[in-house]
Amino acid sequence: MTPRDGRAPTLDQVARLAGVSRSAASRAINNAVHVSPATRQAVERAVRELGYVPNVTAQALARQKVGAVVLAASHDNAELFGDPFFGQVIVGVTAALEDTDLDLKLLLCHSERGHDRVRRMLRRPRADGVMVMALRGDDPLQRIVEASGLPTVYGGRPLHGRPEWYVDVDNRDGGRVAAEHLVALGRRRVATIAGPTDSHAAVARLDGVHDALSAAGLDTALVEHADFTCDGGAHAMQRLLRRDPTIDAVTAASDNMAAGAVRTLQRHGRSVPQDVAVVGFDDLPIAELAHPTLTTVQQPIRALGHEMARTLLSVIDGGTPSSLLLPTRLVVRESAPDVPDR
Repeated sequence: MTPRDGRAPTLDQVARLAGVSRSAASRAINNAVHVSPATRQAVERAVRELGYVPNVTAQALARQKVGAVVLAASHDNAELFGDPFFGQVIVGVTAALEDTDLDLKLLLCHSERGHDRVRRMLRRPRADGVMVMALRGDDPLQRIVEASGLPTVYGGRPLHGRPEWYVDVDNRDGGRVAAEHLVALGRRRVATIAGPTDSHAAVARLDGVHDALSAAGLDTALVEHADFTCDGGAHAMQRLLRRDPTIDAVTAASDNMAAGAVRTLQRHGRSVPQDVAVVGFDDLPIAELAHPTLTTVQQPIRALGHEMARTLLSVIDGGTPSSLLLPTRLVVRESAPDVPDR
């Protein structure tokens, strides 16, 4: 049935009626093989009910192979490409693409201009698939990618929605392990420098810390949020010390934040780890360069990039891969050694 306003039904209406994402509806209509039978049947029923007529030109484009994939990050700073974390992700992605003929296109798209560039690239299209990273909150990039109908793999889960394919790190378990380590060292006033509240990874790490502290019967309220930078960690540590000068341990959502926290603690005459033990997250080079060296939760960053690309290649080739949750592990160094140093 045609909508009552007389206008032709849209793909968005088909997706809503079928109870699937726009990208899933697009793939079903374009006869892509990586669509479950249930999704295909729901979309076909919605198409018949609405009288939807696919765009023939768009269908033809959808079946063409372009020979390129996109790695898009929702970020407004070109220095992101110099960040050790993102650099390792790119190394992993390029390793997975090495034996293919696919080109890799890197896009930063935080601004409206950047979003328009992504829309144009994916609408023509000029890519066979998309990898998405660094989404924050209700990010327009997520909607743009889903509207394209192209195979999409998320590096880290978005805060909203349930993507069909993602590769993520077990951030919650990593946060739990960090806090459990501090509790095992006998620390009882454990503070947390958490990441931004619009980041799924930051929220999950904080949840993991709360899991461990709650299980130990300790206060979970000593939390300050900041961005994932040294300055962010330093300022958050300053606020925590004002709130409670008796803090004897800190877990931070990144190594950069942990290094900033150590800087503030030392400036206030607190010895690390004797007075305050510190645990970071990531195991970036700064963890070994810091003084003292940082105990941290190591996440497999290069593997994250590699598995993102490997999963996307499988989807492009018609496979139905499973999403992945990669494990973390604790790396013990001087800022919170195994043997209490107090």
